[in-house]
Amino acid sequence: MGPLHRGRRVMRLAVVGNPDNRRVTLFAAAAVRAGLPTPRVHSWHSVLTGSPVLDGLVRIESPGEDAEVDRLLRGAAAPCAPGEIVGTAAAYRGLRSALGRIGGRLLNPADDILTMNDKRLCHAMLRDAGIPVPPALPAVHGWASLREAMSAAGWSRVFVKPAHGSSASGVIALAVAGPRVLAVTSVEVGPYGRLYNSLRVRRYDDEATVAAIVDRLAPDGLHVERWFPKAGLADRVLDLRVVVIAGSPSHVVVRTSRTPLTNLHLGNARGDVAAVRAAAGAASWEAAMRTCAEVARCFPRSLHVGVDLMFRSGWRQHAVAEVNAFGDLLPGLDTYDVEIASLLDGRYDRWAGACVS
Repeated sequence: MGPLHRGRRVMRLAVVGNPDNRRVTLFAAAAVRAGLPTPRVHSWHSVLTGSPVLDGLVRIESPGEDAEVDRLLRGAAAPCAPGEIVGTAAAYRGLRSALGRIGGRLLNPADDILTMNDKRLCHAMLRDAGIPVPPALPAVHGWASLREAMSAAGWSRVFVKPAHGSSASGVIALAVAGPRVLAVTSVEVGPYGRLYNSLRVRRYDDEATVAAIVDRLAPDGLHVERWFPKAGLADRVLDLRVVVIAGSPSHVVVRTSRTPLTNLHLGNARGDVAAVRAAAGAASWEAAMRTCAEVARCFPRSLHVGVDLMFRSGWRQHAVAEVNAFGDLLPGLDTYDVEIASLLDGRYDRWAGACVS
C-alpha cells in the first residue's frame, strides 16, 4: 500500500483560506502533484459568517489580502481604505474567535497561530525558551512612554512594531539623539492623521509627526525591541527567512536592503544564500540553523514556521526577529511540496510526537 494511504483511506487535506489567493492555489497544486485529491477549501468569509469547519487534516492559511475578510475580522461596518493600518487588535480578536470554530486536526494549531501573531507573546515565549532575541522594553502606550522607557533603558535606537502587524506594516526603525529624531518606516501619513502601509520606505525627522504615528498605533498594542545591528554584504544589510518544516530548516531566502526594513515587497532584493553562508562561516551558519530548529520546538504541533533570523554585524551572533505562522510562501521554492511530503512519509508525525513526548 503506497504512502498516500493511511489504512485503506487516501489522505485528504482541507484548507481554510481565501479561495482565489495564490497561497491556497499553490498549496492545492502541490497536493495534486503528490497524487492527493484536490484539498477542500473553506473560505475565511464562510467561517467568519458562522459556518464551522469539521474536517480531517486542516491547513490554516492567512486571511490577508481580502478587504471583506478584513472587515469581518475587525467587526467593522465598512472595509477600510486600501493599505490603511487600522483595527489590528480587533482583527486579532476576530481571528481568535474564528479559529475556535475550526475543527479537525490543524496542521498549525490555533494556539500556535495566535502566539505567532502576537509579537509580545511570541517574544516572551522565545526568550523564556532560551532563544536569542533582541531585548524588549516593558509595555509602552504612546510616544511619551516610549521616550521615557528608552531613556530608562539607555537605548537610543529601537524597532517599534505593532503587536499584531505583518509585512512590516506600521514598523518603525527609530533613532533618537537628544532633540533629534529619525524614523524609517513604510508608514504613510494620510488625511486626518490616518496611517497607510506604503510600498515606499519613508524617513521622518519631525518629532511631532513621529509622535503622532506612534500615538495612533499604540492603542492596538506595541512591541519595542532594541535595534539589532544587522550584518551586511556590499552596501546592503540582510536577514533571513528560514522555513522550518517538521522541525528541520529546509528553505532559506536572504532579504537584502539599503534601509533597516528588509521585507521584499518594499522593493528590496533577494540575496545569495551561498554568499551569506560563506560570510558567516560554517560554525555561525550551523548555530543559526540550530536556533531556527529550536524555535520550531516551541511550536511542536505546527507543520511549519517561518523564522526571521538576523546575523549581527561581524557574523558571530544572531537573533530571531519574528516567527511567522504564514511565512512559508516563498515564490520559486518548493516549500509546499516538502510540507506535503513530510505528511505523507511520516516525518511530521514523528517530529511532533518526539516534541510532545
